[in-house]
Amino acid sequence: MSLSVAVLSRRSLLLAAMAGVFGSLWRPQPVLAASKAGDPSWDLKADQWRERLSPQAYDVLRNEGTERPFTSPLNGEKRSGTYHCAGCDAALFSSEAKFDSGTGWPSFWQPLDGAIATKVDFKLILPRTEYHCSRCGGHQGHVFNDRPRPTGKRYCNNGVALRFSPLDLIVVGVVLPAIWRRSLQPSRGFGGCWC
Repeated sequence: MSLSVAVLSRRSLLLAAMAGVFGSLWRPQPVLAASKAGDPSWDLKADQWRERLSPQAYDVLRNEGTERPFTSPLNGEKRSGTYHCAGCDAALFSSEAKFDSGTGWPSFWQPLDGAIATKVDFKLILPRTEYHCSRCGGHQGHVFNDRPRPTGKRYCNNGVALRFSPLDLIVVGVVLPAIWRRSLQPSRGFGGCWC
């Protein structure tokens, strides 16, 4: 047996022993569920959330998962409106703050006042700032300091954690959602009158 093989074997044995000791002492942190709900009426049990949400939305909102990039139809959403939490329907972002970051997730430069809360996330070892709905605590995404003015922030959101509500119709200074638009269209059978 050559000297290099013996040294390599000793080195391998030493590294294996160190890895074994480290592995037996180190315990990974349990995956935390979503943040605590800011509104006690939204402090629901896991089964209640599963009934309300799709499996993908549950994974993101309640288990702090991440959807695959470039899969959300909200990436291409260009209409005016408001982005709401898919868990509790709280308004989180205005479409005026949305921009195309090229990351594959809907991105915003500013949330609505009081809509989100943040915490530090160490899941990728380096600290990141995670943000969640301030009402139900549902995970939305992460915020980074690398984007447009005036804030310089990029709120990178999971599309499955959002619901878009368009502002489609303005009548006498009142903005009405798209659901009401159909009931306010003129009748076709009576010469276009509103009856």
